Amino acid sequence: MHRGFRSGRVCKVFRIFAWAACLAAAGNAEAAEPWRLQSTLGLPEWLSLGVEQRTRYETVGNQFRAGGEGGDQVIAFRTLVTAEARLQGWRLGGELMDSRVVLDDSGTPLDTTQEDRTDLLQGYLAWGSKGFAGSGLAVEARGGRQTMDLGSRRLVARNSFRNTINAFTGLHLRVESPSKWQARGFFVLPVARLPDKTEDIEAGEVRFDREDPETYLWAAFFRYSRLPWNISCELYLVRLHENDTSDLATRNRRLYAPGVRWFKEPARGSLDFEVESIYEAGNSRASTRPDDTTDLDQAAHCQHAQIGYTFDVPWAPRFLVQYDYASGDRDPNDRDTERFDTLFGARRFEFGPTGIWGAFARSNLHSPGYRLIIRPAETLSTFLGHRMSWLASDRDAWVPARLQDKTGGSGDFIGHQIEGSITWNVVPKNLALETGFAYLIKGGFARHAPDAPPEDESTYFYAQTVLQF
Repeated sequence: MHRGFRSGRVCKVFRIFAWAACLAAAGNAEAAEPWRLQSTLGLPEWLSLGVEQRTRYETVGNQFRAGGEGGDQVIAFRTLVTAEARLQGWRLGGELMDSRVVLDDSGTPLDTTQEDRTDLLQGYLAWGSKGFAGSGLAVEARGGRQTMDLGSRRLVARNSFRNTINAFTGLHLRVESPSKWQARGFFVLPVARLPDKTEDIEAGEVRFDREDPETYLWAAFFRYSRLPWNISCELYLVRLHENDTSDLATRNRRLYAPGVRWFKEPARGSLDFEVESIYEAGNSRASTRPDDTTDLDQAAHCQHAQIGYTFDVPWAPRFLVQYDYASGDRDPNDRDTERFDTLFGARRFEFGPTGIWGAFARSNLHSPGYRLIIRPAETLSTFLGHRMSWLASDRDAWVPARLQDKTGGSGDFIGHQIEGSITWNVVPKNLALETGFAYLIKGGFARHAPDAPPEDESTYFYAQTVLQF
């Protein structure tokens, strides 16, 4: 349970923001180029070194999760240190990550998405050529521990807003004809962030992340970018195979996920759009419990559609209409499941902030919405969005909230989420300030499902600094 709203800490956060903004603004006029640690240390051109440090204050008022009471707050720290050596097409690189939170308490949803203390996020050897064998093709092969984005990032992503980041160990190959087409393939072992038990995380235990040799992920991906009207198309197949081991419990997911995506990038004075369909087939288990040995046949799908327009006027406002559908389990008592699994995908860019919020996910959901994005200045951007959300199956769970009514008697309307954010690049590529909010007006299901918190509304606020050097 939250220990009360700490107005003094909020004020302190804003004083830090104001101090940092003034300091950065004072120096911005003098510095045409961003300050870099590499230049200060006088490192050779073939060696790069960089640091990114993000500090974010988050607070929730009125919980929406099962059994929740009151509010919550944390300060989340994420520090990334990267280094890379380059020689004649070869690159040897590494990245360290330290992610941790303070001010958490017994009611904080603390897990491996919040904390992963002092670990190796990337360690790789890569070789690439921009004109392989005189063909004009760009080729890159990378082996080792690495992060990656695949297509729309709905199935495989390097997390941005979340405090920890997905990593994979294996081989990744990319071949492309720039601005025309791209082919990619990888075979990797997902990296398990450790420790993964709440009591160990709360105790501040440090353990080295590792791969599970019984779990692997592979994908084949192709993008073609020369269709009429500047339309691009992506085709892909993702395969996940996992088994329990003595140290790591899994849901034994063995899934194939083929998908197709059509899109047109935003541009001033024109329409843009995106349509994506993803299907999943295979089997999985309902939980990671050791006594859960029932394999469920899985047949699920996810659909995304959006259309936007960017006005060719000052501030370049872009208005966007969206719709997302992710199937849910129609009958929790049979040996089938239709609940869509987003695998290693990101969700902040569609469903709002994650962190200690994360109210919506790409699972058992259908949700229309719209948002307005504007850029009042080159260094300033903001957006305001609204989504309405229903359960795709009223007998399946609202997954992030861990609420479920297997009878379907609580209805299917979760509620309205209104969100917004402002980002100011005070010193571009050196200092960025960001603040945002989410406001959930609960519908019938969120208020009446078994174990639902009694409050009608939930609120979330965050403020963060990002330093790069």
